[in-house]
Amino acid sequence: MISRFAGARVLLAGGGSAGHVNPLLAVAAALKDRGIEAEALGTSQGLESDLVPEAGLKLNTIQKVPAPRRPNKAALRFLPDLRQTVKDVEKIIEEGGIEAVVGFGGYVSAPAYLAARNLGVPVAIHEQNARPGLANKLGARFADAVGVTFENTPLKARKGITETVGLPLRPQIQELARQRTTVESRVESREKAARALGLDPRNPIMLITGGSLGAKKLNDVMVGSADAFQDRHQIIHLTGKGKSEGMEEAVRKSGFKGTWIIKEYATDIENLFAAADLVVSRSGAGMVAELTALGLPAVYVPLPIGNGEQRLNATEQYEAGGALIFPDKDFNDHIVRTHIAPLLDSGDRLAKMANNSRRLGRIDASERMADIVEAVLSPKLGVH
Repeated sequence: MISRFAGARVLLAGGGSAGHVNPLLAVAAALKDRGIEAEALGTSQGLESDLVPEAGLKLNTIQKVPAPRRPNKAALRFLPDLRQTVKDVEKIIEEGGIEAVVGFGGYVSAPAYLAARNLGVPVAIHEQNARPGLANKLGARFADAVGVTFENTPLKARKGITETVGLPLRPQIQELARQRTTVESRVESREKAARALGLDPRNPIMLITGGSLGAKKLNDVMVGSADAFQDRHQIIHLTGKGKSEGMEEAVRKSGFKGTWIIKEYATDIENLFAAADLVVSRSGAGMVAELTALGLPAVYVPLPIGNGEQRLNATEQYEAGGALIFPDKDFNDHIVRTHIAPLLDSGDRLAKMANNSRRLGRIDASERMADIVEAVLSPKLGVH
């Protein structure tokens, strides 16, 4: 559907991690469908340097200016470097005819917000985590609109609109979620994916993943408890790059005679999700949003660093009865034996958890963020 703002130019700021880049790309695609021209702002070092051009999007690069965490030489350079980077972004905005800036958090977004404010260009923000980061807290002070992933996120646009939109999903996940809207379609999708993976759809399937970098704690505990699972159980285990060594031998020595597929990573994780009955993972915002959109039960072991946002990300799903949460420090063999292995065999309970997760899922977050971008482009809507 072509928008009445077709031809408008928007700068999308975000980078460093897939958690920032994937939502940016999803919103860019939604804007393109409306005829709104989008380009990205990032650095030459982050994942965006590969992912953005691969998506056919122009990438404007700036210097990385992370906020200092301790007084040192880098701290002395922070303010001069930030001022110069803000000027660099102002030049990008002016020369590119940019009419709105949309930020997804991280170190790239802060100078983008400041440059837009200096030039009187409207700002929209998307916050992916339940606990907002510093850049988005800064931008929300003068943003025209804020979209958040979770209802419990304490971030609001001080002078504009704030909406819970969900997390813009990768196209493959969004398409799979749309295919799984009925019981029949979910059964069909699971059987097709299981058979493509060489698995038996009549038996339980569990996916273990610590994300692209992997999670050593998850790997060690799950493989160390392999004998807790029945031989009819089927496990797909994504260890993370460089973290698979010795895993197959450890499973074999455990005496487990079922199917335990070990891979370092998967380029088609949507197919693994389609086959899975249960997912054991960290609880980054992207993972939580994708599992609820797909209606999958989860066992989360939140990453124990940062500001605690991973546990908060999973709280809504846990309270709704769609997930279990175990602290990283407590995650051990006993939990696998008393909670995870029995859960994989509990069809009725898994079905209830799946339904509870599905009720929280938001599939249209990309479109809703595109609506917000249109809102900040329109003075008539009273946003700015």
